[in-house]
Amino acid sequence: MSGELTVIVLAAGGGTRMRSKTMKVLHPVAGRSMVGHVLAAVQEVQPRRIVAVVGHQRDQVGPHIHELVPDALLAVQEEQHGTGHAVRIAIEAVTAQGETPEGTVLVAYGDTPLLEAESLRRFAAEHEAAQRAVSILSGRLDDPHGYGRVIRNGEGEVEAIVEEKDATEEQRAIHEINSGILAFDATFLVDALPRLRNDNAKGEYYLTDTVHLAREAGLHVGAHEIDDVLQTEGVNDRVQLARTGRVMNDRIVTRWMQEGVTVMDPATTWIDADVVLRADVTVLPGVQLLGTTVVDEDAVIGPDTTLKDCEIGAGARVIRTHGELAVIGTGASVGPFAYLRPGTTLGTDGKIGTFVETKNAQLGDGAKVPHLSYVGDAEVGEGTNIGAGTIFANYDGVEKNRTVVGRHAKTGANNTFVAPVTIGDGAGTAGGTVVRRNVPPGALAVSGGPQRNLERWALSKRAGTPQADAAAAALDGVEQSD
Repeated sequence: MSGELTVIVLAAGGGTRMRSKTMKVLHPVAGRSMVGHVLAAVQEVQPRRIVAVVGHQRDQVGPHIHELVPDALLAVQEEQHGTGHAVRIAIEAVTAQGETPEGTVLVAYGDTPLLEAESLRRFAAEHEAAQRAVSILSGRLDDPHGYGRVIRNGEGEVEAIVEEKDATEEQRAIHEINSGILAFDATFLVDALPRLRNDNAKGEYYLTDTVHLAREAGLHVGAHEIDDVLQTEGVNDRVQLARTGRVMNDRIVTRWMQEGVTVMDPATTWIDADVVLRADVTVLPGVQLLGTTVVDEDAVIGPDTTLKDCEIGAGARVIRTHGELAVIGTGASVGPFAYLRPGTTLGTDGKIGTFVETKNAQLGDGAKVPHLSYVGDAEVGEGTNIGAGTIFANYDGVEKNRTVVGRHAKTGANNTFVAPVTIGDGAGTAGGTVVRRNVPPGALAVSGGPQRNLERWALSKRAGTPQADAAAAALDGVEQSD
């Protein structure tokens, strides 16, 4: 391929069939917007420039595209008058910058998230090698209903693209379809666009009419047939969105298995496009790995676990857990039934156990919160054990405050740490303690007074209840034994 490649991505349509306040191309598939998938594929081809045509809800679409591709050129299509009109707007945006497209111009669509870079690369390379004016990315479908048909002559040359509504019965029997993705010689395209006409039922300028103009001028037109025609399929409604999401996920899961990841049940495993897994990771049934989650080698995730934008260390074990923006260290253990909120960090060989919720909490190497606790806005030192049923009371009704527990501290069950408070290295707290003041290193904090037993309280205060009857029977037994 030459280095002179311009890619135009059409992303101006309203997508009314989505029935959504969100622009169609912004709907997510595998953790990326549909147009995000297309732009990722386009960038891999390394074009000289990317032009994105925006229209409907451009206040949403334009900033999103610039976030993904900061140097993309945005061309605004105020009114949508067909694909030919959209491409003309894109070319005008380029020339307005004092540049003239040369080499190859490739036109893609923002609602084809399965499109892959290698397919675009092969398509553009064949187009250039054959020195065509127009190339069509085509495919074959068992049921081509709804698609424009690629019409070839006896030598296999492309003569026309005929939309289904305009096709004869013989033409409708053709199974080779036009995907809408086209490649052009830039000089031909710049000359042809002003000559497109809109004398059709929709009153639109069709980009496919360039095929007729090229043939009329005696120029070469061809088609590159793609084996995986699903890559070219556009998404127009929620049904197609779900179907495309399943296909995308199947491909992602398959790729990770081929790279050395064990996926116990692919049918119940969902992995986003930007997730990274190392070899010998094991993913058990019912797992969702979302966003930019990274899982290191030999870690075991699941079953029934959802992790978004998390980092999981080598050999860690995460069971029946929901986590977001959390970092789990090497060899650490999480769950079951843990909730890791943003800002959670667990050190090497640490433990966040059953029914534990953490938020903005840093737990050192070997630190453990085994069960039934809330740890918020906290720092827990190396080797420290937090007793069951502990609450880090971080909110005073106005502000969040921080608790610091030092290294190798041992805290009792059913504690409440009223922030801001510090428990020193090697300190301890007794069961049921409410810690309101700092605990010096090595000290034991005890907040409860001596236990008192009010004898026969149930008989006097709960007379006539099963509690009182049980107490009376037990007391009679004691007195008789005496």
